[in-house]
Amino acid sequence: MPSWNTGFLSWSENFCNSFQDLSSWRFENSANASHSLSSIDLPLIEPRNKECRMREVQLGSHTVRSHGVKVARTHMHDWLILLLLVVIEVVLYIIHPFYRFVGKDMMEDLKYPLKSNTVPGWAVPVYAVLLPMMIFLLVYIRRRDVYDLHHAILGLLFSVLVTAVITESIKNAVGRPRPDFFWRCFPDGKDAYDKWGNVICHGDKSVIKEGHKSFPSGHTSGSFAGLGFLSLYLSGKVKAFDHRGHVAKLCIVFLPLLVASLVGISRVDDYWHHWQDVFAGGLLGLVVATFCYLQFFPPPYQADGWGPYAYFQVLEESLVSTQATNVENQQDATAEEVQMANQEEERSDNVGMHLACNASSTLEDMESGKR
Repeated sequence: MPSWNTGFLSWSENFCNSFQDLSSWRFENSANASHSLSSIDLPLIEPRNKECRMREVQLGSHTVRSHGVKVARTHMHDWLILLLLVVIEVVLYIIHPFYRFVGKDMMEDLKYPLKSNTVPGWAVPVYAVLLPMMIFLLVYIRRRDVYDLHHAILGLLFSVLVTAVITESIKNAVGRPRPDFFWRCFPDGKDAYDKWGNVICHGDKSVIKEGHKSFPSGHTSGSFAGLGFLSLYLSGKVKAFDHRGHVAKLCIVFLPLLVASLVGISRVDDYWHHWQDVFAGGLLGLVVATFCYLQFFPPPYQADGWGPYAYFQVLEESLVSTQATNVENQQDATAEEVQMANQEEERSDNVGMHLACNASSTLEDMESGKR
């Protein structure tokens, strides 16, 4: 055999073996690279700016039809507690208050005329509950956010009912006589007292019972509980504290409080309450309204004070879900690219190996034929 044939055959075999080793080395490195890429924890997408998350462009995706049942089920226990508060309020209204000692010398401050109510009792739920609910519905029609509607109504009812229970409890415990107590106790103007100097009333029992419920004012506390909640709600919706100096927004905020204040003043003018009763009732209603509002909504002076906590929580969960989906898609795309690159390299290696082996076989056949 010529020496050049022998050398070429040896070179071909070495080339074929080297190509096989190189192919296996590339395949192992590609597999390791693929494994390394799959094991790397890709960073989450940086969360968007807080203001972008809180934009109102996503309003309208949470309606009564799409999320109403879910929201109601989530707060089922809250509605049950509301029913319990209604029952407690009815019981407190039925029981008799404490009949405080009223002497003859005390009657000098309790002889104001017995007048009818300027603001009747049935009107309080109308302007303190139904009117705010109508405003909540108007806001819902514009924004289409069931979380805002549900939490506004739930917070309002809690504010009014908690205030009513506290007010009625204090009324029964204190038993302070109203300014017109003399004419409730003695409709004919003829007073009578027992041996201890306490009054012996001979008027209508229900009228006398109502005469011992002066402190605090129920009309005033209920008005500030409902309209105070509405004032906080409106201050958040119109962004009254956005540092732009629009005083007209404050007029919208103060209007419900003005109405509640006028109701309290009417209670003094009608001689149904002392001024201390009205002051305490207004303070009680406003404090309870503030606590109830902050259970569902951020403070109105914050940047996100225009929406309920639940709305922003849903946005946050949606953002996290989107980030997780994006990361998963990126990982899948990276793994697919690595796999395609490996397959392409394998094809190239196989073609080169096949050509080298064919060349080696041809040379062997030529050499054997010459022999």
